[in-house]
Amino acid sequence: MEPPGPDHLTSEDLARRRQARRELLGPAVRVLLELSKRGELTTAHIRLSADTLGVHPRTVWRNLARARLDEPLQRGRERFEITDDIRVLMAYYRGNIKRVHEELTKDTAKTGSTPVSLSTLHRAVRRDLTPGDLAGLRAGLPASRGHDPHLRRPPTARNEEWEGDHKQAPVLVWADDRLVKPWVTWFCDCHTGMIMGWAVTPHFPHRGSVLAALRSCILHGGTYGPAGGLPTRVRIDRGKDFLSNAVQEALGAFAVQVDVLPPYTPHLKGSIENLNRAATSRFFSTLPRYTHAQKLDTRRRSGEKDPALTFEGFTDLFATWVTTRNAEHQMADHGGLTPLQWWNSDPTPLREMPAQDLHAFLLEGDRSTRVIHGHGIRFKNRDYMAGWMTGRSGTRVHIRFQPHQLEEIHVFAADGRRYLGAAHLADQASEEQIDEVYRARAERARRLRRDMRRAEALRRRRFKPATTAGPARTTEAMTRKQAAGELRGLRSARPADDLPADYMPRRVTPSSRWAVPGTAASSPAEEHT
Repeated sequence: MEPPGPDHLTSEDLARRRQARRELLGPAVRVLLELSKRGELTTAHIRLSADTLGVHPRTVWRNLARARLDEPLQRGRERFEITDDIRVLMAYYRGNIKRVHEELTKDTAKTGSTPVSLSTLHRAVRRDLTPGDLAGLRAGLPASRGHDPHLRRPPTARNEEWEGDHKQAPVLVWADDRLVKPWVTWFCDCHTGMIMGWAVTPHFPHRGSVLAALRSCILHGGTYGPAGGLPTRVRIDRGKDFLSNAVQEALGAFAVQVDVLPPYTPHLKGSIENLNRAATSRFFSTLPRYTHAQKLDTRRRSGEKDPALTFEGFTDLFATWVTTRNAEHQMADHGGLTPLQWWNSDPTPLREMPAQDLHAFLLEGDRSTRVIHGHGIRFKNRDYMAGWMTGRSGTRVHIRFQPHQLEEIHVFAADGRRYLGAAHLADQASEEQIDEVYRARAERARRLRRDMRRAEALRRRRFKPATTAGPARTTEAMTRKQAAGELRGLRSARPADDLPADYMPRRVTPSSRWAVPGTAASSPAEEHT
C-alpha cells in the first residue's frame, strides 16, 4: 500500500510534518556551515536542503547567515507559560482551569495588563504540565503515580520471590445465616505466575488465615500442590495480619526473607495485584450476587435478587478456578505456556519441609504447658482427646493451634521439640445446639439494635425549615397557651397516692383567729400585732 499523498493528509498530519521539518532545519544549517568553512558550499547544496525541508532557498540563506554570527536560527516569540504561582492556583482550585483563568483575569484587571485567554491557558497547561502533574494537582499523589512507568524485575527462578495479599471478593454469599463478602488470602510465585496456596474466610482475615495459606503453599503432597516448597523471599504490605508475631515466627524460622513494602505502593507487588484484578474480572464477576454488576437505575443492580451461593459452594468454585488457572491460563510472556507448565519446566530444586516441622512453626503456641489427665487435655475450658494419649496420663505437654480454628490442636512434648500428635474436641456440640446458640445471639442483637434506634429517635431533635435568616427553631416549639394547658393537665393527673388517706378539703374560709395547719409558723412579733 502506497503512503498517502499530500492531498490525502489531514491537517494534523501536515502540522506534524512541518514540525519535523523545522526540527531538521538546525542540523541541515550546521552541515551547510561546515561546507562553507571548507569552501565547498554551492548553490546546489542550498537548493537541495530547501527542497528537502520544504522551505524557500532564501530561508536557508538567512539561517546560514545567523549561524555564522552565532545567532539563534529561529526567532522565538514570547509565549504564555505555566509558572509556580499558576501551579499553586491549580492545586488550590483542584485542577479547575476555568477557575484559575478567572483568578488570573482579576489579577490582570488590578494591574491594567492584558488578560490571557482561556484557550491560551488550556494550551499552556497541555504543553507545560505532564498528565501526572495535572492528575496530582486534581486528585493527589496516588493519582499522579498512576502515570509513572515502572521497571520490571529481572527473571529469577521458581520459589525465588512470592507475593501475598488479602482480597475481599465482591460477591455476597450465605455464611452463618447472613450475607457476607468473603476474604481470600493467597500467595503467588512471581516467576511462574503460579498460585501457590490460598485460604478463604467469611469474615475479615486474621493471622490464622495467613498461616493456613502458608501451609497450603509449602506443602505439595496429598490434597496440596502440585507446587510447593519454601520461598527465598516474600513481599507483603504493612497489614497487621501479615506483620503479626505468629507470621514473622513462621517465616523467620524457615530463613525466609520478608520484604515489608511502604504503604500505598501497589506497584511494588504487581504480580499479586494483577492476580487480584484477574480474579475479579474472570471469576468473581461471573458469580451470582456480584456487587459491582450493571446498574438498572440509581439504586438497583442487575441480578441483586438472584439466590446467593453458600460459603461452601463459593469455596468449591474458587478452588476449581484456581486449579483451572494454574493448568490452562496461557501466558504470552512465556511463549504461551501455562503457569503449571512453566513451573514444571524450571529445574531449580525445591526447599521442602516435612509436615511435622510445619506443625511446629505454622501454628500459634500456648504460653503454658498442659497435663494429660483422665479426660484428655484441658485447653480453653475444652477437653481434647486422641488415641495416642493412651498410657500418657500425667505427661506435661505443649500445645500449638491454628487461631480461630480450635476444633483440633497439635500436641508436642513439654520441651516443644517432639511432635506427639493431634487431638480433637471430646464433646462437640451438635448442629442443632449450635444453631440454637446462633439464633439466641441474633435475637439479642436485634433487640439491642431496636432499643438503640428508639433511644436515638428520642435524642434526635428536628428543626423547622427556614426561608429567611433567623435562629433555628425546633418542630416541638409550642405557644404559651399550649404550655399552660399541658401543665394543667399534668397537675390534675397527679396520683392520689400523694395525699393522705383521711384528707378532707376545707369548704369555708377559716377565721383569722384559727390556727390553720400546714402554714408557715408566724413570728411572735407578727402574732402580737
